[in-house]
Amino acid sequence: MKIAIGIPARMGSTRFPGKPLALLAGRPMIIHVIEKAQAADLGPVFVATDDERIAEVARTTGVMVCMTAPEHASGSDRLAEAVRAMDCDVVINVQGDEPLIDPAAIRAVVQPFNEDAYLPMATLAHPLRNPDDLYDANVVKLVTNARGRAMYFSRASIPFPRSGSSNALQHVGLYAYRKEFLLIYPTLSPCEAEQIEQLEQLRVLHHGYAIAVTVGDFHCIGVDTPADLARAEKLMCGS
Repeated sequence: MKIAIGIPARMGSTRFPGKPLALLAGRPMIIHVIEKAQAADLGPVFVATDDERIAEVARTTGVMVCMTAPEHASGSDRLAEAVRAMDCDVVINVQGDEPLIDPAAIRAVVQPFNEDAYLPMATLAHPLRNPDDLYDANVVKLVTNARGRAMYFSRASIPFPRSGSSNALQHVGLYAYRKEFLLIYPTLSPCEAEQIEQLEQLRVLHHGYAIAVTVGDFHCIGVDTPADLARAEKLMCGS
């Protein structure tokens, strides 16, 4: 397979404006994300953005930069525009706010494509580490079927521990798509469950497409707020 790793990045985050260029250990956060993606050693890495400030910083690393339209609603939509003329079979979406993502996780997310030639999309999960997270709406849970395909994603406590215990899985926001499906994705209409839960992956399930889920000990800590950035810096610096 020809694999490309795309990093969608924008300046207009509601909770943390300008976060791709926020300094983390003295360097813009987007630089750390690029280096993690490069360390996966799977194929070319590119940044998809609508902001020349992000593009200018990204180019200092030597990666390709794809300038995209500003109105994209999601990173998936932005990547779909960027890869339209790109020679690749599978596209990995490494979000621009994941400076601590493990390159091993990036490699793991593409493995299901080797086993299923028709698989449209894949993602990751890990066993819920904190029991309280089962009831935390900020922690996305998921349920899979016997083939390791996602049945549902939710901010609610699924599966509900009626017996008092749960083997819940926590979703890791790392995605891979077969290129043909990524180009279809922007044409799919939003669904009610997606809008209620505010989880774009539910659109994929609503329209009948499969999402393979690889479960492992994946450590991915996203940066959504300045407080998250401070926490990431402490982890990065070992303090």
